[in-house]
Amino acid sequence: MSVPPSHEPASPGPGLPSEAASEAELTAAAEPDGFERLWTPHRMAYIKGEGKPTGPGAHEGCPFCIAPTLSDEDGLIVARGELVYAIMNLYPYNSGHVLICPYRHLADYTELTTAETAEFSDYTTRAITALRIVSGPHGFNIGMNLGTVAGAGIAAHLHQHVVPRWGGDTNFMPVTGRTRVLPQLLADTRKLLADAWPASL
Repeated sequence: MSVPPSHEPASPGPGLPSEAASEAELTAAAEPDGFERLWTPHRMAYIKGEGKPTGPGAHEGCPFCIAPTLSDEDGLIVARGELVYAIMNLYPYNSGHVLICPYRHLADYTELTTAETAEFSDYTTRAITALRIVSGPHGFNIGMNLGTVAGAGIAAHLHQHVVPRWGGDTNFMPVTGRTRVLPQLLADTRKLLADAWPASL
């Protein structure tokens, strides 16, 4: 008794892909765990502490003392006042995260002079105004961390955070992935804010 010829392709043997294998099966084989990756190699500089001061002094690598000596573009400076300046945060929590810094190298808010305190406050107000013009945030986080124990990344040079917030801007990425997704380059955000910065209030 003869067996009719089969129309099925011969098996290639164990461990070899079959011509009949679907594209989905081949793709699954190439992705062992099925997860997509969002690579953020630029954050390694932050993890390693690059750009942080070597000591508490003004001449020990303080980035807030170095930034004003650079051009606005290279230093990511948004606006310069007489006693304080506004600069983009190099490791922002959200797009548009601005820092207000005194030029003087001091660590504590109580060390500001009356004139510095007034311009510090004025520049915080201007930052809020510029951010509302540029990106229409729904709210803000504003504040400073005094001392390393309070969470200050660079405790030796006082700086205030102005962080724009939008409804639904916190998702699983920073919570489970320890990664922030930022839709705009710092240089582009700096330019927009500098152009919208109020001359006076």
